Amino acid sequence: MSLFSLGYLMFNGILLILYYTVCRRKQWILLLAASLFYYTLLSGQGMVYLLLHALVTYAGARRLSSLEDACRIRRKDPSLDREGKKKVKAAFTRRKRVVLWTVIILHLLVLARLKYWTDLFPSAPSLLLPLGISFYTFMSISYLVDVYGGKYPAEQNFARLLLYLSWFPQMIQGPIGRYPDMAPQFQKTHTFDSDRARRGMLLILFGLLKKYVVADMLVNEISDLFDGPVDGLPGSLIVFGILLYSAQQYADFSGGIDIVAGFSSLFGIELAPNFRQPYFSTSLGDFWRRWHISLGAFMRDYVFYPFALLKPMQKFGKWCTKHLGKHAGRVLPACIANILVFFIVGIWHGAQLHYVLWGLYNGLVIALSDLTAPFWTGLANKLHMNTESKGFHVFRIIRTFVIVNIGWYFDRITDFRSCMTCLARTLTHFDAGHFASALVQEFCTGSDKLTVFGSMALALVGCIVIFVVSFRKETGHDVSGELMAGKPAVQGVLVMLSLMLILSSFLFTTSAGGFLYANF
Repeated sequence: MSLFSLGYLMFNGILLILYYTVCRRKQWILLLAASLFYYTLLSGQGMVYLLLHALVTYAGARRLSSLEDACRIRRKDPSLDREGKKKVKAAFTRRKRVVLWTVIILHLLVLARLKYWTDLFPSAPSLLLPLGISFYTFMSISYLVDVYGGKYPAEQNFARLLLYLSWFPQMIQGPIGRYPDMAPQFQKTHTFDSDRARRGMLLILFGLLKKYVVADMLVNEISDLFDGPVDGLPGSLIVFGILLYSAQQYADFSGGIDIVAGFSSLFGIELAPNFRQPYFSTSLGDFWRRWHISLGAFMRDYVFYPFALLKPMQKFGKWCTKHLGKHAGRVLPACIANILVFFIVGIWHGAQLHYVLWGLYNGLVIALSDLTAPFWTGLANKLHMNTESKGFHVFRIIRTFVIVNIGWYFDRITDFRSCMTCLARTLTHFDAGHFASALVQEFCTGSDKLTVFGSMALALVGCIVIFVVSFRKETGHDVSGELMAGKPAVQGVLVMLSLMLILSSFLFTTSAGGFLYANF
């Protein structure tokens, strides 16, 4: 029952009717039952992992809260002086830290065993990877760390915690929700809101357009180009293929997020934003604050800051300040933390070398950018460049787009030798004159030309629609609100055109295809 199947639509339709009528007083119980039912259909035995994972998380958080309560009571003992209270707090903190790390390490070991063991040891028996395990593992870690830090008490009701971890729209695609954002929404009684429903339906429609009209139209062409020999390809065609992948990956991932966010909003549950016009970014760091926002926020709060604030890193920063200057003392520890974060993100995508290189590429580019920032600022001042002008802003967007797409070489071209060959040929054998003939040879050999170029033309139209909508959002417009406030005739025409584009994609697609990030 995939996100774009008739069964999924019927499932949600029946659920919505029950949600706003007979089950209105116990809506969260209905959502939990629906989530577990949906996950069982998709993952089968993965339900065992989900339930055990939730139980361990629940028990660990309850233990953390009980230790915190015991510490608070013990410190109120009038016989303790100030030093005694400090010792009590330190002792309980050590015990809490043991509980926290025991649960986190257990979760990570299970994730590593299921996700990476076969890649690292091909002869080892493979195990079925439960769908969404990365997402609910990260959600559990964020919940445990926040309970440990005293941001909120542990959830006393296991079923409510299980709903937070298993909410079916976000289970496969994400985003990585935070407990204090999600839990109050599940506990609230929701009434049907027509405006919210219309916004949700528009978001679903836009997500379907991204997925069907762009992402699915480009899968075969990208595969034909990069999954075979690349030695004789002109660099111009390689660049074209990377641009296709850039469009495909964004349309696939953000389209999936739009679909699940739209369905979730129909129930009154708003998911965390996961994309914010990333291809309008002005730096690589800005790009990663706009792409997969929930993962970036998780890495920032639970990896970057804890690592950067370690005593050895603080000492290293002071040493750098003393010997290399204030800028180096402030930036170098953050650079190392950034490289660590992107190394982990690369490993999260997979244990293959190309993912590790992709992560290191992004971490090193951001680190280098931060280290050399004073030089570029000084150079701009010497050249009297107006860095606040629209022209310079556009230049920064284009520069960032190029840097991001260089990174996509490592992400998409899985074989290291092929990746290096493609990078080399991009620089030394661009050969724009043979682009058209190479395009026809690579994409049309053994395929119908009408199907190939029809799908690419449709994808181009879809990209134009996505660009226009993204540009409007980037300039501060509420596109959905403007459409809902517009004339009914205009609304009808735009919706019909979108549906026609989606239906037209069925003429060219050869398979329904899954979502790229369902693999992670």
